[in-house]
Amino acid sequence: MIRYPVTALAAAFAVPVYAAPAPELVQVQAHLRAVTTMTAAFQQIDATGKTRAGMLTLKRPGKIRFQYEKGVPLLIVGDGKALTMIDYQVRQVSRWPIGDSPLAALIDPNRDVSRYGRLIPAPPGRILVEGKDPKHPEFGTITIGFTKAPSAPGGLMLAGWTVMDAQGNRSTVVLTDQRFGMAISDKAFLWSDPRPQNRGR
Repeated sequence: MIRYPVTALAAAFAVPVYAAPAPELVQVQAHLRAVTTMTAAFQQIDATGKTRAGMLTLKRPGKIRFQYEKGVPLLIVGDGKALTMIDYQVRQVSRWPIGDSPLAALIDPNRDVSRYGRLIPAPPGRILVEGKDPKHPEFGTITIGFTKAPSAPGGLMLAGWTVMDAQGNRSTVVLTDQRFGMAISDKAFLWSDPRPQNRGR
């Protein structure tokens, strides 16, 4: 399920780190602030090795959509005001403000990543930023990966993230076919409410 990786993404940027930012973190911040729109294919691999695929659509500030492949009854949408997780199988909808959302670090260009994450050793051509919240060990640890790409905004490309939960289970989201700067309609961030008492959105 996407729930745990998404929750841990919030923890990655929940505890401030007040050391002077390293050049790589400055570059990460420059990349995040330079991206106005992005699409990418994603694969989510859970602790058992099961893979779910889909398409990510991003429009800053605040808008994001994880559209899973056919047959996966989950949808995650940020509409600029709130981030919503919809489980169509159980007809459940969960919402929270964008500013408090797990994905705020990626969809809010005003977030200062250098204060909320730390660099860890990475292979050549890669930057890895690790975050965890000691107040919430159940969130585990998340490592967000960037690939150096001169043609991409800020010279970096968001490659994905890996979450290790408190029990040692690993879940990974891998992005491919990243594209930037295209026109994206706000209609891309609408969703249908599965709860019978609501008319939908």
